[in-house]
Amino acid sequence: MADCAGLLLAAGAGRRFGGPKALVELGGEPLVRRALRALEPCSPVYVVTGAAAGEVTALLPATVFPVHAPDWAAGMGESLRAGLSALSSVEADAMLVHLVDLPDVTDTVVRRLTALAAPDVVARAAYAGVPGHPVLLGRDHWPAIASAVSGDAGARHWLSTRDDLRLVECGDLSGGRDVDRPEDLPPP
Repeated sequence: MADCAGLLLAAGAGRRFGGPKALVELGGEPLVRRALRALEPCSPVYVVTGAAAGEVTALLPATVFPVHAPDWAAGMGESLRAGLSALSSVEADAMLVHLVDLPDVTDTVVRRLTALAAPDVVARAAYAGVPGHPVLLGRDHWPAIASAVSGDAGARHWLSTRDDLRLVECGDLSGGRDVDRPEDLPPP
């Protein structure tokens, strides 16, 4: 299997949630740590911070690399761009982009995707056929993605133009639902 780095986007302010989702606890565990457990198959792992950067960084294990996105408030695109910049010097064939607000995505989903890691891969998890996250991006595509992302859309538009995008069904492992409001949190 090829090397696959992990990139966790955890910079948002969580306006609809009422605060940064990275700090929200589920079963006594902050969502940022829960998401990092899902990324255990990846190495190295980078976490993009923004809102509450100091508090989020304090929760990270020493083996994880924090990356501050100075323009995080402009949206997910800026967080992804900051992460891509940090990963540019990392020796990895691909990176798996995960979001901090997907508490039911586990390492089994990540393993299914990282098994496809290669420099030219473009793949994303799907749940009952609906595209979701995480997204696996081969190194060959990183420069194009960095120049294409903007605002809150992240790589959505870039992905929509790809005829080589592989959807990897993961609905048997997870629901892939994000949490936008406190009532969206699953039971611990």
